[in-house]
Amino acid sequence: MIVLASKSASRQAMLAAAGVAFEARRAAVDERALEASLGGAQPDQVALALAEAKALAIPDEERPVLGSDSLVVVGDRRFDKPASRQEAAGHLRAFSGRVMQLHSAAAIAKDGAIVWRHAALASLQVRDLSEQFIATYLDAEWPEVSGCVGVFRIEALGVQLFDRIEGDHFTVLGMPLLPVLGALRDLGELPA
Repeated sequence: MIVLASKSASRQAMLAAAGVAFEARRAAVDERALEASLGGAQPDQVALALAEAKALAIPDEERPVLGSDSLVVVGDRRFDKPASRQEAAGHLRAFSGRVMQLHSAAAIAKDGAIVWRHAALASLQVRDLSEQFIATYLDAEWPEVSGCVGVFRIEALGVQLFDRIEGDHFTVLGMPLLPVLGALRDLGELPA
């Protein structure tokens, strides 16, 4: 059994569906402060640093701790989870007709040290979104998407935001699952 340093429903569902035994615990990490300390780091490096910080935030002497994080970049702007429905609508307007770069990273800590890390990228072409669609979408999906950095759940109505998606499905869901499973096999947590 591993520790998942996240209460993300999507990450929990991925691990459960893949047959990974885990205990989910919230990692106490000040994400904004960590991001600020990284200055002009590239998005994949920021996602990796956040995943590592989460994995290290939960001490466990017996089990590996899996941390994961995702971030969204559109143009030169990085987007955080929306703090309000109004901000979510603003994010969707900013995404409209543009390519969203979704960076997902995962890290595994064992005995207080990072033993594995991986970052992945997906590119999502957001279609042109009308004000009517944005309002209807948020009527249906808010507040569930408040915890989603891209204001979408791809497994729900969020799929309607996009014309095209390039990249791994699990990366879009919020964690590069296939590399994670490989790392867990290498660590002896899953049968090879």
